[in-house]
Amino acid sequence: MTFEQQWIENDYNPFILFDSNAKVISLNTEAQFLLGAVAPSELFELASAYSNVTFGFKTTFLELEFGRYKFFGLTVGYENEDEIGIKLYQTPSLKINKPKPTGELTNIYTLVDLCISTNSISSNINFIKDFDPTIPEIVINANNFIKILNKTYNCFLENENISTKIFFRVGEHIKYEEKKYSLFSIEVKADEINFKGIDELKTLAQSSNFFLDVKKHSVLIHIPMITS
Repeated sequence: MTFEQQWIENDYNPFILFDSNAKVISLNTEAQFLLGAVAPSELFELASAYSNVTFGFKTTFLELEFGRYKFFGLTVGYENEDEIGIKLYQTPSLKINKPKPTGELTNIYTLVDLCISTNSISSNINFIKDFDPTIPEIVINANNFIKILNKTYNCFLENENISTKIFFRVGEHIKYEEKKYSLFSIEVKADEINFKGIDELKTLAQSSNFFLDVKKHSVLIHIPMITS
């Protein structure tokens, strides 16, 4: 790998090169993480939409958000009809510079089960669980987490079925005090969301230093795997 290739590989901003059929030819490390949050086809369509009319490069400033990734612009370039590249510019996140979250070493499954039990009382809702059993005990503020998860369930109480999934986020991490920590997510999903409660939920999550990702039919809480 040349020195220039090493620069691209270690760039903080994701870079992807596609062929004319939207197949990924090459990508850097950050782009591999990004593809955990967005489909390659969606990024190919983005590149096609913001490419220059003729061969060359074009930079466009716009706000984009894919899961926990936020961008303020992109550059698209192509020199022939066979390949097209896209580079997205990440919005700096102040959260990664904050002190490491504090709390007690806790079993996350116990907390989630407690919240499900609380919300299932006097309710006919079918709560479905899909838990990855490999998540270890983590350091977390249990009271804040319970408030956020209960508030999340409140946004789904008009559904017959609510699924809760706990899963490890492969290849994703967050940095606190110059140390990297793996991430896992808790996804609450159903057919309908009461979006009236989402703004309050986001405010609560932000004040408690939890990372929230709201989609059309689900809310994800991303949590660092801090074990000591």
